[in-house]
Amino acid sequence: MTDAPFNGGVFADKLAADCATLRLPLNNIQIDRLLNYLAQMLRWNRTYNLTAIREPEQMLLHHIVDSLAVVPELAQHLQGKPARILDVGSGGGLPGVVLAIAKPDWEVCCVDAVEKKTSFVRHIASVQGLKNLSAVHSRVEDLALTNSDIVISRAFASLQDFAALAGRHVRQGGSLVAMKGHPPEEEITTVRDQGEWRVNGVTPLYVPRLSARRCLVWMDRGDVAQEGEA
Repeated sequence: MTDAPFNGGVFADKLAADCATLRLPLNNIQIDRLLNYLAQMLRWNRTYNLTAIREPEQMLLHHIVDSLAVVPELAQHLQGKPARILDVGSGGGLPGVVLAIAKPDWEVCCVDAVEKKTSFVRHIASVQGLKNLSAVHSRVEDLALTNSDIVISRAFASLQDFAALAGRHVRQGGSLVAMKGHPPEEEITTVRDQGEWRVNGVTPLYVPRLSARRCLVWMDRGDVAQEGEA
């Protein structure tokens, strides 16, 4: 079976329409960078198995557009301010590369335990001149503290494990943000019971052209939130 062809012009139109639906104004340079990222992922995937999805139309939807859907929510949370974002278990750069392209004032670091995947992200940062994007080959629990405003993950681990492994990288007053499908009620209960971190919101996400459910689970340190509420 041969790989499906990559039609940049058609994909550009679809991506621009999806961004309009998300009310996410990206310019032509950003659209081109996202499509170049997709093309590079297709090329590297033949050798390095960056993702199980191999058909470009599905990669555009399930990887690029799915990652773009979180940008407006993160931007609203950050109130338009520059930010330091750590993408944990980033794989081939999802959502980290997409965040870095969509928001040049966000400093995005992708961390993954598989070296070939972080090498790919560094390649993307180099060929596209993305000075706000970096990648580190490491387990998150071994990584030097990053003091990030947001630590995000996409299909990385349970909420409890995510908090236990990556929570120390969140600056005081920052947030852990997990990209999930259905709201993970059992995981939310487990986090509530363990104490240090709490779930303070679940935001439904709309991903254009995708019927599956998506949401963001927001977590913060319970003691900090309670002090602010006092």
